[in-house]
Amino acid sequence: MVSLNVNGRTVEIDVAPDMPLLWALRDELKLTGTRYGCGAGMCGACTVHLDGEAMFSCQISVKGAEGSAITTIEGLSAEGDHPLQRAWVAEQVPQCGYCQSGQIMRAAALLARSPQPSHDEIVDEMSANLCRCATYSRIVRAVERAAQEG
Repeated sequence: MVSLNVNGRTVEIDVAPDMPLLWALRDELKLTGTRYGCGAGMCGACTVHLDGEAMFSCQISVKGAEGSAITTIEGLSAEGDHPLQRAWVAEQVPQCGYCQSGQIMRAAALLARSPQPSHDEIVDEMSANLCRCATYSRIVRAVERAAQEG
């Protein structure tokens, strides 16, 4: 049994300790907003927060996440009205939408540590996550909008 703190609640799951956190979230806890993209820590579709830091959940074992506060896209805002989520809609960011939960989670970690990032800081931070539809300019505009809304 592994005990995890996910979106503010403690859950116990009976999985192998080396199972990637991604699969525990999706398959065991049914938190499917965290997406599988590459499984190699290169695309960012699986980005979640561990103690407020953006991390690729495909690269962290459940044992490695034990004791940390894990936040998924489902835990970012109970009503889905986080400033980034509102900005994503206003800027019409998603095209296919597949990578967007990971994009939002990376942007949320950035804004938590740097509430008014520069354009270059946003571009640099968001470069860790790939968007197959190449909506990068809309992603940057949405992060800038969310930063201004505070």
